[in-house]
Amino acid sequence: MSGTFTTGMRTMARGAREEPRLFATAIAGSAVYGVGTAAGGWLVGRVTDRVVVPAVTGSAPVSTADVWLAGAALLAVTVVTAAGVLVRRVWAGAVAFALQARYRRALARRYLELPLAWHHAHPAGRLLATAGSDVEATWQTMLVLPFALGVVALIAVAGVAMAAADPVLAAVALVVLPALVAANVVYQRRMSPRVTRVQQLRGEVSATAHESFEGALVVKTLGLADEEVERFARDADRLRAANVAAGRTRGGFEPVIDALPALGTLAVLVVGAVRAAEGAVGVGDLVQIAYLLGLLGFPVRSFGWVLSELPRTVAGDARVQAVLREGATTPWGGRDLPRGSGPLAVAVDGLGYRHPAPAVDPLAAQRGEVPAPHRQHRPVLADVTLDVAAGSTVAVVGGTGSGKSTLAGLLVRLVDPTSGAVLLDGVDVRELAEGRVAGAAALVPQSTFVFDDTVRGNITLGLDADDVPPERRVGDDDVWAALRLARADGFVAALPNGLDELVGERGSTLSGGQRQRLALARALVRRPRLLVLDDATSALDPAVERAVLDGLASSGSGTTVVVVAYRPATIALADEVVHLEKGRVVDRGPAEEVAARDPGYRDLVTAYARAARDRAAEAAQHGTGMA
Repeated sequence: MSGTFTTGMRTMARGAREEPRLFATAIAGSAVYGVGTAAGGWLVGRVTDRVVVPAVTGSAPVSTADVWLAGAALLAVTVVTAAGVLVRRVWAGAVAFALQARYRRALARRYLELPLAWHHAHPAGRLLATAGSDVEATWQTMLVLPFALGVVALIAVAGVAMAAADPVLAAVALVVLPALVAANVVYQRRMSPRVTRVQQLRGEVSATAHESFEGALVVKTLGLADEEVERFARDADRLRAANVAAGRTRGGFEPVIDALPALGTLAVLVVGAVRAAEGAVGVGDLVQIAYLLGLLGFPVRSFGWVLSELPRTVAGDARVQAVLREGATTPWGGRDLPRGSGPLAVAVDGLGYRHPAPAVDPLAAQRGEVPAPHRQHRPVLADVTLDVAAGSTVAVVGGTGSGKSTLAGLLVRLVDPTSGAVLLDGVDVRELAEGRVAGAAALVPQSTFVFDDTVRGNITLGLDADDVPPERRVGDDDVWAALRLARADGFVAALPNGLDELVGERGSTLSGGQRQRLALARALVRRPRLLVLDDATSALDPAVERAVLDGLASSGSGTTVVVVAYRPATIALADEVVHLEKGRVVDRGPAEEVAARDPGYRDLVTAYARAARDRAAEAAQHGTGMA
């Protein structure tokens, strides 16, 4: 318990330091509430002695003015106390929501800073849960903490007022406070592991849901809806069971915590009645102490709320900090490219790459639920060395799993190699200043992503904004030029709204080939000095693919092109080919020479044509049989 409490309070202290004005205002409002509540109890005792008892017993005259004055005093205290409650609630909420917004922004920035290899090792659903429910869990306690701290003022003032009225009754009344604290401590100790478990399972449910929704096409085409529902249901049932366990603990302790102040008030009334009968205490003092103790029950529970929320705070913050403290951010140097324009020369020297192991959930690690270490992946690339002359076109050819896409990602520094280096114009990409690679090189990946935006928005992606430097800003003429080069101008012009047409989530209103051409235009509009096409024309029919590649070759745009390819028509446009097999360069050179001496390469590039001929022959044979 002490570890959770200490860690949680450190987190709360960090939040208070980050939003000092809002937090101080919330504390001030809570303090006003605490002092006002205690002052109201004292005032009730005085009104009882000086107005109510004389009026009831007739022991002293009570004027109308006395009644109005007592009512006005109680109203004034009530208004001040209510104002304190209003300030505390509004500003406590402002603190919590400001911190949530701050940390969600920080997580979004860190997610985008971290290299692609890190994202490959972390499920997207878990990352979404961290930015959502984990951030909320971390700072939810700030909604209650100012109330709890204000209760300290209430207890202090109320304790002094009780002691001044009657030390014996004050001792009877305040003995309930240690019992409340003890109950809350036991409650927090029982709740801590259960709430931590709930927070962990929320992340797992989110990860499963995200994976199922992202794979909806696979699920539907393979008829696996029932299996996916069952998989999600298992995770959801585990979360339900964990929530039920936490609810049972809460249900067992909350009646005890609610009953203690009532028992204390009953004890005060019993002892007070005896002392009042003996003349040791006045009726007003007895009413004051009983009233204050009754009021203390609900505020003191705020300590229990804080203690019960601290495990969620600690669990949520553990996940958030695991991302924010992640040291695998992409380090950038300070160098620029030697030449400011023209195609880039690319050199790959002894390049090696190995996929990282999947990440471990920090909450699972805290609970000791760390899976057995994964066997280290074999290298995807090993000792790859090649040169690409500035302005040339190189085709990278290889079978499935040969490392082609990994090499494409390394060229534009989506990931860093585990050995060797990628040089652009003789400069290691890791030594370049931030933004230099993105400003000079463009990758069109195999899997095309299209935003839920207009055609124009998907191509410019902010390059048409007013704050973009004039040399990088693009207009509609640039967009249409890129669309023509990507052979996408025809279908865009035919859209009802042209460049202003909304394409839907992930480009749902476009075909696969249209999405690929849109992605190609997105890269070309940036006038890259190095263009990497990772099988980026696979969804195009051969005639359109040929037209696109011919356009790139004849554009005279001064671009070095590295294309991952398997179609002979694509390879034919390359100045040379590089044959990859099991992560190593088997051969390289002009396509005809490599085909003559490398049977593995020859089999790869002829497989497409062979398959087409086989399909044609089969169709012809089937047609003859039918005749």
